[in-house]
Amino acid sequence: MAELATIARPYAEALYRVAKSGNLAQWSDLVSEMAQVASLPDVQQFVSNPKLTNQQVSETFVSLLKSSVTPEVKNFIGMLVENGRLNLLPEIGKQFHALKNADAGAADAEIVSAFEMTQAQVADLVATLERKFGRKLNPTVKIDSSLIGGVRVVVGDEVLDTSVRAKLQKMHTALTA
Repeated sequence: MAELATIARPYAEALYRVAKSGNLAQWSDLVSEMAQVASLPDVQQFVSNPKLTNQQVSETFVSLLKSSVTPEVKNFIGMLVENGRLNLLPEIGKQFHALKNADAGAADAEIVSAFEMTQAQVADLVATLERKFGRKLNPTVKIDSSLIGGVRVVVGDEVLDTSVRAKLQKMHTALTA
């Protein structure tokens, strides 16, 4: 995977420079959408079809996007298709958002909860986590009933696991050691 990240980095940086000169929020949504579409198995199969021309692949990919597509986006997609790099879009999207977060002094936080959380609970948890991690967090909340109770938070490469499952695992390890 490191190779994909290395190849995707210049594309992500170039795309981010273009986005900063325009509407960054709009570009961010568009990059997320392009990454999502490019990661679909049917799209990956279509893109790898050797019978299709680069123009056919580019036009079809652009038609799959719901957002309005500017000439810059068409050029970017055309360049990726021409270089056989359209499969890099998910990694480009990941790195684009990492650059955006780094400029904003923010980070993505994945919050996994055993139960559904209200907006107030999420806001309270995020406020506490922002104080702990010392930066603004962009949370995404997922539900995993196997946690039994509590939450598991992943911010970058840091994990804060206060779930009942993790506590039971620690007890099991202590008792069997």
